[in-house]
Amino acid sequence: MSERFDLIVVGAGPCGIAVGAAARRAGLSCALFDRGAITASLLNYPYYMTFFSTARMLEIGDVPFTIPSDKPTRRDALAYYRFVVRHWDIDVRQYESVQEVHGVAGDFTVRTRRTGGEERAFRCAAVVVATGGFHEPNWLAVPGEDLPKVLHYYKEPFPFYDQDVLVVGAGNSAVEAALEMYRNGARVTMTHFLDTIDRGVKPWVVPDITNRLERGEIAVHWRHRVAEIRPSSVLLCPEDGGVPVELPNDFVLAMTGWRADPRILRTLGVKIDEETGIPEHDPSTMATNVPGIYIAGVIAAGHNANRIFIENGREHGGRIVDHLSG
Repeated sequence: MSERFDLIVVGAGPCGIAVGAAARRAGLSCALFDRGAITASLLNYPYYMTFFSTARMLEIGDVPFTIPSDKPTRRDALAYYRFVVRHWDIDVRQYESVQEVHGVAGDFTVRTRRTGGEERAFRCAAVVVATGGFHEPNWLAVPGEDLPKVLHYYKEPFPFYDQDVLVVGAGNSAVEAALEMYRNGARVTMTHFLDTIDRGVKPWVVPDITNRLERGEIAVHWRHRVAEIRPSSVLLCPEDGGVPVELPNDFVLAMTGWRADPRILRTLGVKIDEETGIPEHDPSTMATNVPGIYIAGVIAAGHNANRIFIENGREHGGRIVDHLSG
């Protein structure tokens, strides 16, 4: 163990970077470890996505997010957060996953593994878990979900030209994917266990998807769930137990959301509410019930990732560092 830090952050997303920036500002030694690249979750966003939030609301580390337009694109955000890392000279260890954390406040050991297999160990006084909410998708848990045609992410419409595509879900991601694919030559069908699109869909998108559905340009099966995915079709069952519907199908986009990974927190003894998935913590300091262990970002929202975004998760870094600094 050659290095010791005041603070180690598990995760290098926007909220983890915000912790690193706050630590640097306060003069604390800090390192971020991530199993992937900086802001890995943003890399899986649709290529041409535009954020709902303004650039100002996505700023971290007192670094202005200056762009010509009001709302940044995915590409704008990727460039910005890397600039913040450079500006604050944050120590980020990319492609180095944290395997284990043990110890007590003031003396933790963090064991890591690099992509080449090399294992290392570091010591620190405190640990922040900022692993986000995108560890694994919310599975449909139906036969055939392991077929290669089933995807839990969407990046662009072009692979789906002249294909029968089922979009599962009716949130922002599902609606925007359905509209893009429809406009680029895919035959799109949506299915949702409720009878309308989600309330959180962007206001300017609602009239567009509503018109497409009403005109039958995008087919929809409300109050249906996927029962089985077959090589060339998909079986939907109505919520009321009626007759199943079999549709021709080339691809299934299961836009059912993702979930966090509480493994590290559990092994450290952090209490997690079984119903909500929220780790026990003090929102004013982000300190958990285990001294020296903090959480930041979406993981603090438990199963409901829509409760915390970059806009409010970016504040966690300052709270944590203020608490550590007394």
